[in-house]
Amino acid sequence: MTDSHFPSKDAILAFIRSSTTPVGKREIARAFKLSGSADRETLKDLLRELEADGTVERGRNKRMAPPQSLPAVAVLLVTGVDADGELAARPLTWTGEGNPPRIFLLPEKKSRGEEKPLAVGDTLLAKLARINDRLYEARVIRRIDGEREGRILGVYRPSADGGRILPTDRRHKTEFLVLPPNRGDAEPGDLVFADILPSGRAGQPQARVVERLGSTDEPRAFSLIAIHAHGIPTVFPHAALREAELAAVPALMQREDLRDIPLVTIDGADARDFDDAVWAEADGDPENPDGWHLIVAIADVSYYVRPGSALDRTAYERGNSVYFPDRVVPMLPEALSNGLCSLRPGEDRACLAFHLWINRNGVLIRHRLVRGLMRSAARLTYEQAQDCHDGRPDEVTGPLADSVIAPLFGAYARLAAARAKRGTLELDLPERRVHIDERGRVAEIARRERHDSHRLIEEFMIAANVAAAEVLERRTMPGLYRIHDRPSMEKMEALRGFLAGIGHPLTKSADLTPDHFTRILRKVEGTSHATLVSEVVLRAQAQAAYSPDNIGHFGLALHRYAHFTSPIRRYADLIVHRALIRTLGLGVGGLDDETLGRLAEIGDHLSGTERRAATAERDAVDRYTAAFLADRIGDRFSGRISGVSRFGLFVRLDESGADGLVPASSLPDDRYDHDEAAHALVGQRTGRTYRLGSPVKVVLVEADPVSGSTLFRLAD
Repeated sequence: MTDSHFPSKDAILAFIRSSTTPVGKREIARAFKLSGSADRETLKDLLRELEADGTVERGRNKRMAPPQSLPAVAVLLVTGVDADGELAARPLTWTGEGNPPRIFLLPEKKSRGEEKPLAVGDTLLAKLARINDRLYEARVIRRIDGEREGRILGVYRPSADGGRILPTDRRHKTEFLVLPPNRGDAEPGDLVFADILPSGRAGQPQARVVERLGSTDEPRAFSLIAIHAHGIPTVFPHAALREAELAAVPALMQREDLRDIPLVTIDGADARDFDDAVWAEADGDPENPDGWHLIVAIADVSYYVRPGSALDRTAYERGNSVYFPDRVVPMLPEALSNGLCSLRPGEDRACLAFHLWINRNGVLIRHRLVRGLMRSAARLTYEQAQDCHDGRPDEVTGPLADSVIAPLFGAYARLAAARAKRGTLELDLPERRVHIDERGRVAEIARRERHDSHRLIEEFMIAANVAAAEVLERRTMPGLYRIHDRPSMEKMEALRGFLAGIGHPLTKSADLTPDHFTRILRKVEGTSHATLVSEVVLRAQAQAAYSPDNIGHFGLALHRYAHFTSPIRRYADLIVHRALIRTLGLGVGGLDDETLGRLAEIGDHLSGTERRAATAERDAVDRYTAAFLADRIGDRFSGRISGVSRFGLFVRLDESGADGLVPASSLPDDRYDHDEAAHALVGQRTGRTYRLGSPVKVVLVEADPVSGSTLFRLAD
């Protein structure tokens, strides 16, 4: 029951729906002139009711909007032009049900007049305003990959009237005509950039080749396609390269000398940059019985990459390193990423190091950050560290077994226990590892193994990230938090329907925690549903992002979290390093005033470049996987239905993890309806049902390495 002066539930709902952007409690209170603790509590309860009803959704920074609304700022992909000549776009990533709302781009400001106009395929950061639940207006803030404006990436094929360009993007179904004068130096099978020209005869879209990138017969072209298709910068400006080449390891001076501490790096066998080193010992403090003292040392990138420098500008543009099966596109030049900022054994390196103290329950009780000089004692692989812990040391790990590796695993055991008690989201998702042989061809696609040594590093890094966030929060220092919101009510209802269908109902509690999901995952562990349930639970989660406004990290069950441990490959971590240096007075390279005023914009930009990298990496793996399968057309495979849509079934192969489509038109002898709640296609006449998670036998019909598309048909 609300007071007479208090607005009704319908009035507040109408206000949220009428707003062009998501709104928070503060805006609602201001609109209805609410004040005082009683009003705030009543409003809080009312908003909780609306969320429980599914009539509103809580998004980033706890702001409310109608279900499946888009955020106020988003990364968009320009998709076409409507009948009135207006550019249309869609979110670069969309995790809602069905198609995303339509987005129309407002004309760009005149100050942009010297630039080429936006074109299909461009990616941009835009501010969104909601017209209604299915329509938005967008105003461009910044282009993300301007070098692709008005161009397509495709494969040149000769034809009787000149040639054709087949776009590499599987969403583009149109081929472009290339008349002989527009061919340039393209050869059959070449990967090319081409400018789109006005339509020619019979309306056939035309293009002119402007750049030849190489032959698609070279297997390493698959990463090149992903790089250029997503506009990932690959060339460092001369000024940035010069700054990197002139850099040198600093003298000790005011730094803490950590060179006598046997810190070690533990990474994958194929890792090229080592930006974190770890060490542990039993804490001798009688006030902390059975506790541990840890050190997590991270490369001091902020010493070399100063705000406003050429290195800083190019690192910000890239946002992060991008990892492909055959190469890395680094955020920093090699002189830093593989040189001065890589914690190589036996070499002095500048670092920022957290001393961390945990108690017998694995709880972080205090910490101290220092700017130091370290010297790694060894470069270990995950397999080496695990083998040593399991009693199989080698010539490198043998001398370190008792003094270094045993204490690391001892401290890890405490951290792992704390994680289990906290109740985090534990997803068991197999990661595909594409192994490239010396000729650049795919030798195998295998599941990447995970050991306790992997989890050890993860837990040490999480502890350091929590410490970084605590320093920022306690000292009220602005920075970038890694935030992960709670899942939306709508996604939860869809997930409940799926889990109930396989006999594992999810609680109806409105106060869901990560542990609720983990309990379900434990129930299906070891069953045929395990991987699928992990993926469906993952799809139901909100997307993690970077923001100066802390809302906590739902998946890790943490109230505060910031990325601190990978500044070589993530610009967000560099921002956090600078913020810590500034607030703790640790010397040069601290956060500057100009950056302080742009943290929200920077967070949006870095969230976008992170998604861009993830999409490009996934696209490259899909192309390598298609190449691996290309000579097996007609072979029969076992797999499971990993997705269901109105246009067909997505099937994941058991053998390689390859994903492909079984078109609905190829399903046997019936017309099929899409039952969204049941995640199934159901035959209208026969009742034959194809449900998410069901095992199937399929025959490979098509595997196109250029587009990365794979098609199957059911074997039976």
